[in-house]
Amino acid sequence: MPERQYLIDEITVRDSWRLFRILAEFVEGFETLAEVQPAVSIFGSARVSPGDPSYEKALLLAKILAENGFSVLTGGGPGIMEAANKGALEGGGKSVGLNIDLPAEQPPNNYANIRLNFRYFFVRKVMFVKYAVAYIIFPGGFGTLDELFEAVTLIQTKKIKPFPVILVGKEYWQGLLNWIKTILLEVKHISPEDLEIIQVIDDPHEIIKYIKRVIII
Repeated sequence: MPERQYLIDEITVRDSWRLFRILAEFVEGFETLAEVQPAVSIFGSARVSPGDPSYEKALLLAKILAENGFSVLTGGGPGIMEAANKGALEGGGKSVGLNIDLPAEQPPNNYANIRLNFRYFFVRKVMFVKYAVAYIIFPGGFGTLDELFEAVTLIQTKKIKPFPVILVGKEYWQGLLNWIKTILLEVKHISPEDLEIIQVIDDPHEIIKYIKRVIII
């Protein structure tokens, strides 16, 4: 067998087995998370610690969400994710950690009472979207921005039903919002109504009121 054909066959076999792993992650996710709705997905930096204002606000917000009957979904790691899982646990709710396997290991936090581990980012993203009635985005980096714009794009293109996408931390997000309004909107790369997808609310109690007012369960 020519070497090139051998390599093609080897890649095909590996890809076929990869499909089984992907399907297994979807099945495990669907079966495990079937009972968590209504749930709110919370995102933010893994690099903040207890005592940081964002950490403390995420903890309080998740606790209030749990007390109001919402499950809380996070990426299962440290920082904002840890704060949200801890708050949900303290509020007596379902605290879900959807951890991802990374080359630089992201250790799972100890506050999730429902845990799943994922190899594939895109499978994990489906779980966040499928079971969420709202996205809450705290200050964070590239991963946080990725989750934010994934949701906004799906809502903008009507691939999913609209749900609240709430930014927490007005000062942190103001530069990005100004760029969206003054650059993207001015050159007509987005429409004025697209701006309505994102809300900025800093007070945890106001966030709860807004979610309960606009969601359809």
